[in-house]
Order: sequence, then C-alpha cells, then structure tokens
Amino acid sequence: MAAADLQAARCDSTPAYPWLRKYPSFVRWDMPIPAVPTYQLLYDAVARFPDHPCMEFLGKKWTYAETGELAEKAAQGFQKLGVVKGTRVALLLPNTPYYIAAYFGVLMAGGTVVNMNPLYAAGELENMIKDSGAQFLVTMDLAAMYPKARTLLNNTPLKKLIVCSMAEALPFATAVMFNLFKRKTISDVQDDDRQIWWDDLIDNDGEPTPVSIDPKEDVAILQYTGGTTGIPKAAMLTHANVTANARQVSSWFNNPDPGNEKFLAALPFFHVFAMTVILLVGLEYGAEIIMMPRFDLNDCLKNIDKKRPTLFPAVPTIYTAINNAPNVRDFDLTSIKLCISGGAPLPVEVKKNFEDMTKCVVVEGYGLSETSPVVCTNPTVGENKPGSIGLPMPGTIVEIRSLEDDRLLGIGEKGEICVRGPQVMKGYWNRPDETAEVMKHGALHTGDVGYMDDEGYVFIVDRIKDMINASGYKIYPRVLEEALYQHPAVEEASVIGIPDAYRGEAPKAFIKVRSGMTLTEAEIRAFMKDKVSKIEQPAEYEFRDQLPKSLIGKLSKKELKQEEAAAVKKG
Repeated sequence: MAAADLQAARCDSTPAYPWLRKYPSFVRWDMPIPAVPTYQLLYDAVARFPDHPCMEFLGKKWTYAETGELAEKAAQGFQKLGVVKGTRVALLLPNTPYYIAAYFGVLMAGGTVVNMNPLYAAGELENMIKDSGAQFLVTMDLAAMYPKARTLLNNTPLKKLIVCSMAEALPFATAVMFNLFKRKTISDVQDDDRQIWWDDLIDNDGEPTPVSIDPKEDVAILQYTGGTTGIPKAAMLTHANVTANARQVSSWFNNPDPGNEKFLAALPFFHVFAMTVILLVGLEYGAEIIMMPRFDLNDCLKNIDKKRPTLFPAVPTIYTAINNAPNVRDFDLTSIKLCISGGAPLPVEVKKNFEDMTKCVVVEGYGLSETSPVVCTNPTVGENKPGSIGLPMPGTIVEIRSLEDDRLLGIGEKGEICVRGPQVMKGYWNRPDETAEVMKHGALHTGDVGYMDDEGYVFIVDRIKDMINASGYKIYPRVLEEALYQHPAVEEASVIGIPDAYRGEAPKAFIKVRSGMTLTEAEIRAFMKDKVSKIEQPAEYEFRDQLPKSLIGKLSKKELKQEEAAAVKKG
C-alpha cells in the first residue's frame, strides 16, 4: 500500500478502516517501514549497543559486538564453502548461540535460511532438504540431531555438514560437568571431508564479501508450514517481509527500555513466531536474549526467578503449564512486564490467571508463517477485548471475505480472514498453483474464519478445516473450548468433529482435568447446558491424562482426528 494511501487511511474513520478508531496513541498505523536486509537489524543493534549483552545461554554471555563478529566470521566461512546469493542453508539447531550466528551469517553471505525442526523424523527432514534444495546444513553434535543430519548427508543432495559443539557453547565449569556426566547425549561425530566443525568455519578474519540484496525480492527465509491445505510447503519470506514484521511488532510495545530489556526464549527460533517476536524484535530493543535449548517447566521458572526477563512471548500451553505448576509460588515471576501469546487461541481464563499471578500484561496476537508471522495483536495499553486477536499491525489491512463467493463482508459478518501488508510472503517455494490459491484479490486468504467488530478488533471463530458442519449448521470448536475453560476443573480442552449418522458431524470434547480435582461427564454436561446452544453441545466427552501437542507445545487436533477416524474404520 502506498504511503499516500496509508496517510489518507489514517485520517479516515469510515468502516473500511475501523481499527483506526481504537489505535494506540503511541503507534502510527501509517508508520514508515523501510525495506532493508534482515542482517541490517543486527548491524544496527551492534552500532547502538556494542557492549550490552545480546546472547545468554546457560550462564554464558556474548555482547552485541561479539555476536556481530561471530556472524561475520560465519558469513565469511559460508562464502568459503561456496555459499553465494540464493544458496539455501538449512539450520537444524535448538536455541543456542550457534543458531543466531549461523542465521545472520547465512544472510550476510547472501544465502537463504531453511528453518528445520530438530525433533522431526529423518524422513520428514529428508523431504524438506530435497524440496528446498539446501546444499549445506548446520547442526550440533548431540545424539538427538547429528545421526539424523548424517543420514541426510547420505540421502540428499547436501554437500556438507557444519557441526557445532555443545560443550563449546557452555561456560567452562558447566562444560566440564557436561563432558563428565552427559556423554550419552553427545554423538560420535565422523571425521571426513563431508563435514566441518563450527570452529573451523569461523576461523577467519570476519570480512565477508558484501552481497547486493534486493530486500523486496530476495528470499531470506524458507519457512515450512502446513499452510491452509495441510500439505507441508515453504513460505518464501523476503528480507523486507521479516524486517517489516519485526518493526511492526517492536512499535507495538509501550515505552520499551532499549538496551535494558530481556527476552526469555522458551520457544524455538526455528518457529517463525520466536524467530521474529523474540530474536528480531529483541535486536530492535538491544535486548538480552535468554535462550532455553528446550522448554522445561522447572527450568523456565528458575530462569524467570533468577535471570529476570522482562518480555516473555510464548504459546498458551506454556502459560497454562506455569499457571498450574504445583511449585509456582516458590518463584518470583514479577520481572515480566509483557507477554505476547501466539501460535494458538489464548483461553480467556488462562490469560486472566497468568496476569493475576505475575502482574504483567498478556496480549493475544495472531499470525501465520505466511505473514512473517504477526497480523494482529491486542493493544499493550488500552482495551484488550476478551477472545479477540486484536487490531491489525501498522501498514496491515485485514478483510473478511465470504466463504461462498469471496465477496467482501461487512462489520460483524463471519467469513475468511484475509490479509494485505508488507509482511505477507512472496509465495510458496516452487508451488505457483498453491500460491495462486491463497493469494486472491491481492490478499492472503488465511483459512481462518472470523469477523471484525465496529472498532476494528478481529475475532477468530475457527479454522475452516476445523469447522464442524452439523445438519448445515456451522459449529466452531473454539467457541466450545472457551466455554469448557470456564469450568475450574478444566486444565486443557480440545474439540473436534466426529461422524454422526443423523447430523453428518457432531462435536466431541477431549478434556484434561486439573491435578487434584475431579470432573464427571454428567457434571460437565450440566455446566455446558447454558453456555452454548443445544445444537452445539458436544455429543461425546472423553477425559484424558494428556492431550496431544505439536512440537512447540500447541494443542493439536490432528492426532485426535486420526484416532477417531481409525476407530470408525475399525468399526
């Protein structure tokens, strides 16, 4: 959208841009968003905060100047290996200093980062390497990762592995203890010319050859996603996409303290939410980024208590886990000022309980891999409407379009959420047909059903693919889940559609009960009687000790649907 159009919209109070009526006073929706290379965020932070801590990992710290130097040495090392403009380099890494240095090193060298989840099976990783055409892969000497990476080297067009040492990333005393007592977690690393150690990669003077980058055209990140059809594919995020989103989100916080903020990175950087909202926004603030290699509830509580992070973006299941930790009162969590919840719907009760306990502000946001990822967020100061994903980010237009004929709908009407803005992807990698399917009328069609109220707040009703069709009546699982969470004994809830001989489909609710509490089917049925309409009432309830979650801790319906389908098939 042109700058003149943005300025005109800023002064327009017509229903076309209703969010302008409630926009935070300290944020300009028409703020300038320059298109710059992603690595410029690191360069700018190094210039502003050279001696401030940038990375903290299990007690060891690196300043911004040291982090910038590591990235430049990595960039030169990648170029010596053969990375040129457009070369894809896969990162199979947990949250460690290696991820940050490799991420920016690849981009400085002109390459494209391919984010990969270390918990994926070898076959899934093999498909991603072949699809992306990645030539190099950075991983660690951990037993959970290295053997899979070596298999990829044998079964894909990969040219070389870059192997990082876990012990080298730790403080000296911790590294000694790690080598003494955790040898089983370290893999036997083969020694041949098909791989190189990280220390050898960065053994140079840190002067990479500059590469000309067109921020709006050149792809910085290939971010794999299920997209709107459930088929894994890579969103092409340009340099301009991710830097725009970092600046949109960083403008949203009221009165940040540059150089003195601390982000707790409990979410993995290979996930687009953490990559942008923790890593890149962290650089915008000159923040110290406290990295957890994986989420562990007790470690998380200890980190908050001892290291005093001020910002804690996470997914709802993490806030739920903290709310329900039996020893939570043993830890001081009051350093946290602000949390952005993303990745999944935030139950109102989870938000309220976490805020009551920490005295911080929790705002629900919304985004997708295809939007780098943030589209909307509730104001950090001002009205947070229960159940809403908030207002569009600066420079972002949210439209609601009909599920039947794609026409633009009005205030309060339910339809597909569609997005325009500088953070919207270039398209899907090597999938022009699927790109055309989601990019219609110049807007990204998200696959989510929702509506906008007369003040511009957006509400998600559900995913199109999760919507339950009962005798032609649309039932949205999120509505039922929000009602279930109101019961004090419900810790987690997930609703799916199951076959129904009469109605076609009917809702089934899966519930995890809070520790030390009891709940019967009769009790929850009685509780739900006045919470939703008769046709929306779950036909079945099932109580479980655990509900399935994705690899980043989001409640996952996929496994529940598969189990129900298998049960039906079995008869």
